Amino acid sequence: MADRLDQPRESRRSLPRPHFGPDTFGKLSESIARFLGTPRFLVYLTVFCAAWLAWNSWGPEHLRFDSAEYYFTALTLMLSLQASYSAPLILLAQNRQTDRDRVAAEQDRQRAERSLADTEFLAREIAALRIALSEVATRDFVRSELRNLLEEMQAADDDTPTRDDRA
Repeated sequence: MADRLDQPRESRRSLPRPHFGPDTFGKLSESIARFLGTPRFLVYLTVFCAAWLAWNSWGPEHLRFDSAEYYFTALTLMLSLQASYSAPLILLAQNRQTDRDRVAAEQDRQRAERSLADTEFLAREIAALRIALSEVATRDFVRSELRNLLEEMQAADDDTPTRDDRA
């Protein structure tokens, strides 16, 4: 049967493909990038380079593997390899941090919107309570009204003639 040209060919790979979780490589690169930024890494790299240079300069002649006459080419290649892997790992870690910062900023914005809405609601409620309270009779107002009524009643009592006054 002829191969169909409208469909892709089946893969004929004999080696299995490794399957990683979506964050596995990102987490690994972040941990490496975090380590590359520590003083401990700088000390380890300095000790490694010093040991390399010392061994290949003053070690036994037949056991040296990187000659000083070729300007320590293998060491240069090792450091270049380390730098070529470090830069993308650091960039990947920065991209992941940027994504986390973007999510955190969005959450902060949503939280600020909710707080603003809550504040506006509370301000409207307080304004409604103030309006309602201005229409409610206060204790002092009721006392003054009762005092006025009492005075009016006493004045009316004083103006009405009593039995003794009629006789």
